[in-house]
Amino acid sequence: MSLAKTKARECAVQALYQWQVSGESLARIERNFLEEERLKGAQKKYFSEIFHGVPKQLNIIDQALAEFVDRAVEKIDPVERAILRIGVYELINRLDTPYRVIINEGVNLAKCFGADGSHKYVNSILDKVSKKQRAMEIKSKADDS
Repeated sequence: MSLAKTKARECAVQALYQWQVSGESLARIERNFLEEERLKGAQKKYFSEIFHGVPKQLNIIDQALAEFVDRAVEKIDPVERAILRIGVYELINRLDTPYRVIINEGVNLAKCFGADGSHKYVNSILDKVSKKQRAMEIKSKADDS
């Protein structure tokens, strides 16, 4: 697990949260992050991929979430929603990142930014989504043990 990627995810959660709540343009939010040097220590390219990728694939991501969440995706707490969307984005698009890393990163983001206990919800949902999105990877891990 790369600390620069972890920092990129942390910044992506904050930026996506801001986008969800304020409705500001992605370009303006990203420019503010760059100007304020909030991306210091982050893998900027990874941040940009996630930050722009989630809105581009929002319908696909939210459909994947809707199958496993207990309420409408828009009713999920905005911080948890940003974390879950990042996790689903990575599960779908970043096959080079093991599903367990994506789940662990989501749990850690929830512990850092979410409400008390939100990490359990994030863990549960990302685990369920990963079983569908990464079935072959999970089967391969089970066969190896």
